[in-house]
Amino acid sequence: MNALLRHVGPATLLLSLAACSEAESPNPSAAGPSSAPPPVSLETGERLFRQHCATCHGENAQGDPNWRKRRPDGSFPPPPLNGTGHAWHHSMDVLKATIRDGTGRLGGTMPAWGDKLSETEIEAIIRWFQSKWPPEIYARWQELDRR
Repeated sequence: MNALLRHVGPATLLLSLAACSEAESPNPSAAGPSSAPPPVSLETGERLFRQHCATCHGENAQGDPNWRKRRPDGSFPPPPLNGTGHAWHHSMDVLKATIRDGTGRLGGTMPAWGDKLSETEIEAIIRWFQSKWPPEIYARWQELDRR
C-alpha cells in the first residue's frame, strides 16, 4: 500500500476508490426491472380512502369541523387530512403506523386498519390525501420527513 501511495499519490488513490464504489452501487432505476410493486395510482388511493376513511375524515379529507375540541369522552374528532390539520407534521412512518395500528393506544378512537389494508394500500391512501395539500405544506412536510 505504501508503494502504491508513493507511486500514485493519496489524492489519486482516493479518487480511484470513490469511482470504484460508485460503480458498485448503480442507480436502482437504471438497474432494470425491480421486484418492488409498481406505485399505486391516486385513483386507487382515493377509492380506498372513500371506502375506509371518508366516513370519519370526510369525502374530501376535510375532517370534523370541531377536530380540535375534545369530545365528552376525552377523545378528539377526526382531524382534516387535506393539509389544513396537523397530519403534515407527522413523518410517513408515523402516518402509516397510525393507519395500520389505529389510535387506541394513544387514547384515540381510530380503528386499526393493518388487518384490512396492505402497506401499499396504506401508502396509496396517504399519497391521495397528500395530493390535497397545498404545495407549500407538502414541501414543508417533505423537509420534516427527511429529518
